[in-house]
Amino acid sequence: MSPGDDPLGELARRVRALAEELADLALDRLLDATERGVGDPKVKSAEERRLTRAARALEKAAADLESLGEPSD
Repeated sequence: MSPGDDPLGELARRVRALAEELADLALDRLLDATERGVGDPKVKSAEERRLTRAARALEKAAADLESLGEPSD
């Protein structure tokens, strides 16, 4: 099976890439709140937590997609 033959696997990779982008944004918000002094630290911390939750949800979705694409025994 070629990589193009696994649409669920490809979708899982794309979802994981989005999760990584969200994780990067969460880290930026955390740095804003702690080291950079940008904006209200409470607001930035809350944004970081929400972005982290969203990234985790996408990671879970990617894992679910991968398990759907695996051959069943």
